[in-house]
Amino acid sequence: MTIKIEELFTISDAQVADLLTLMQELSQNTCVDAQMLRHVAAQPSSHLFAMTEADGKVVGTATLCVFDSPTGRKAHVEDVVVLSSFRGQGLGRQLMEHLIDYARRELVSVDMYLTSKPSRVAANALYRALGFTPKETNVYKMSL
Repeated sequence: MTIKIEELFTISDAQVADLLTLMQELSQNTCVDAQMLRHVAAQPSSHLFAMTEADGKVVGTATLCVFDSPTGRKAHVEDVVVLSSFRGQGLGRQLMEHLIDYARRELVSVDMYLTSKPSRVAANALYRALGFTPKETNVYKMSL
């Protein structure tokens, strides 16, 4: 199987369909649409990566959101998901290693953050194996 990872700056209709399927696998409560996906891809502070098969089908994705704050440059990993029929093949690791390599090469000095539900046992084990360490903090959300 030939897999390629690339940053998307524009998104075709076929890629939109594939990404929407992935977002549903990530969370069935998500409200993502084509316009939102295309907006994210076009933003200079968001780096939307797609993992594709040779025929162009998107089988995995992750987004790296970069911002500067008074305490330094930060990159937050968001929406990491591999199509369920492709899991267990090390593709999640490959996708995360690509993001880490990109951040080292392009962002240089940056702190990378991510959150993951405790129930995602395999994902949490992967993040630890890649060198992420748990940060003692509370995560709060307010939807406006």
